[in-house]
Formats: sequence, structure tokens, C-alpha cells
Amino acid sequence: MSESLERMLAFARRIAYEAGQITLRYFQQEVTIERKADASPVTIADREAERYLRTAITAAYPDHAVLGEEDGLTGSEYATYRWVLDPIDGTKSFVRGVPLYGVLIGLLRAGEPVLGVIHIPALAETVAAAQGLGCDWNGRPCRVSSVTALRESLVVGTTAHGYERYGKAAAFRRIIERAGLFRTWGDCYGYVLVATGRAEVALDPVMNVWDAAALFPILSEAGGTYTDWQGVPTIYNEEGIGSNRHVLPELLALISEEEA
Repeated sequence: MSESLERMLAFARRIAYEAGQITLRYFQQEVTIERKADASPVTIADREAERYLRTAITAAYPDHAVLGEEDGLTGSEYATYRWVLDPIDGTKSFVRGVPLYGVLIGLLRAGEPVLGVIHIPALAETVAAAQGLGCDWNGRPCRVSSVTALRESLVVGTTAHGYERYGKAAAFRRIIERAGLFRTWGDCYGYVLVATGRAEVALDPVMNVWDAAALFPILSEAGGTYTDWQGVPTIYNEEGIGSNRHVLPELLALISEEEA
């Protein structure tokens, strides 16, 4: 099985790069922004990149299912393997010409995330991992940091406000007050920073499965964790925390702390 995952990882790495090249054709250009049903933005770059990824995956693995942010599920819902795609994670950054957006490719085996690629086209950074095969950053092995205290940690978040909508405002305040440094280098790039040892925690109060599927194997293989806000290792609970593992107990204690 590891040999199969190794081949699929090489394939995922290649198509993530190609999808990224599609997005770069539109990056820092004037593109029309449409609004989806949830009011989030989508562009021709999102649609073309996902179309490319779907076509490539279906051609290489016709028995696999594909779930993408833009076009939903194709293939059998009972397929053992399901590729999970976010062609542009960070579309709001993308449309403003900010380079911290990424192409996300995850692979689930019987519902378990076993492979992930994050490609940051505008920065030429790629982090990739598969179960049992380790994690690499631009082709060289990478690990989370060894920092053990939040006071010495860089915490990053996709957003700095709005946590009250998800019942997390007090917990978020306690975390950033304890952290050594907080920055909003968010979306998938925040998790790249954690996986490569440049940050200790990445926070998201709300996540979709296509946001999370690639993150779990990457952080796990880099020695870290991807959990929900209760510390459960899952991609399905619509919220996410990436950590270097060492500071997770302190983080969870702050989250669960009762209000005075």
C-alpha cells in the first residue's frame, strides 16, 4: 500500500503544480468575482483549476471519487478512494493579489485522510505528505518546531474577528493573549508554516472538509496534529487547529477554561 501511496503522492504533487500554473495566469489580473450561495467569492481561476484537477484524476484513477469545493462529488459515494480538492484555498487573498493562497489536494481512503499536498503557486512552495512516507517542503524533509510553550509560540489564524459567531470568542482571546506572537497568515498557508516549523499553531473557527483533508496527513507526518477545537483528530467537525503537538495541551486547556 505504501508503494501505491508513493505513486499517488507523486501524481498529486504534479497536478497541484499544474493547477497552480492555471491560477497564476489570473493572479494579480482583473478577474470577475462571482458570489456563491454562501456569499463566498469564486473566479474563473477556481473553476478552471478544479476542472483540470478533476480531469487529470479521472483519467488516472477512473474508479476513484472526486469531491471539490466548486463542483461537488463525482464518482461513487462508496468508492474506497476519494480525492478532495480546493483549487484555490484563500480566494479572498487571491482576488486581492496576496500570494498566500494555495491549491489543496487531499486523498481519503475509506474516509481516512492518507495523503495531502499544499502548493502555494505565487511563492513556489509545496508541502506534501502521505501516511507512513513523511512530509517534505519543496522536496526536503520538514518537521514541526520543538517549541513547548505558547508564550514562545507564533500563532496564526485565518481571521482575527468573528469568533463569537461560533462560540469561540473568549477562547480565541485567551489564546492570543497567551501567545508570544499572533499573525493572520491564514488559510492553508498558516498550516504550511506549522508543518515547516515556522509557526506553532494555526486556528480556524470554521472549516469545510475540502479545506481540511490535505492538512491532516501533512501535519501528522510532520510530527504535529490536526484536530478540532476539542482536540479530536478529525477533518469532519467543521473547525480546525493545526499544532506542533507540544503546545496542544496548553491550547486545549485555554479553550476549555470556564469564564470567570
